[in-house]
Amino acid sequence: GTSQKLFAGMGRLTENTVLNLKNKSHSVTAEITVDEGGSNGVIVAQGGAFAGWALYLHDGRLTYCYNLLGLSRTKIAASQVLPAGTSQVRMEFTYDGGGLAKGGDVRLFVAGDEVATGRLNATIPMIFSADETCDVGQDTASPVSDDYTATSSKFTGTIGWVQLDIGDDDHDHLITDEDRWRVALARQ
Repeated sequence: GTSQKLFAGMGRLTENTVLNLKNKSHSVTAEITVDEGGSNGVIVAQGGAFAGWALYLHDGRLTYCYNLLGLSRTKIAASQVLPAGTSQVRMEFTYDGGGLAKGGDVRLFVAGDEVATGRLNATIPMIFSADETCDVGQDTASPVSDDYTATSSKFTGTIGWVQLDIGDDDHDHLITDEDRWRVALARQ
């Protein structure tokens, strides 16, 4: 499908059970509640220290981090602290297209208002990790971002739901059957 909804407490979801966001435009939307004193922590993360992405609150600000093979971490963050109460937050990635592992533009939204923009120059083409997973409400195992640790990643507010959606510009058809077979065997 093109949409998947996840809920608070879902964790250790293997990469093949989560919607594949690689090589295509996509969005990550979440309904969260920030506590009166402010909240921090991971809303949703996939992958780990050597590749992956995370949407989280850092110092109360909505932040997206894309980890490219552990070589670089691109962070896009809102300048304003998220207010207390229930909000819908969203990350939109517009893929450049033209093949695998291309870059694209990132936009962050709070309650429908754009709060930050940024650019990814390259992305992961096929697999984030054979043993890292997708987690809602924390980032277990090794962390995607260096803004938190696995222990401090637990979201301190409340998460209602997280929705993953992919666009129409899917480039997965460029992955050969031989490459798919190689990746499947490597993951066992």
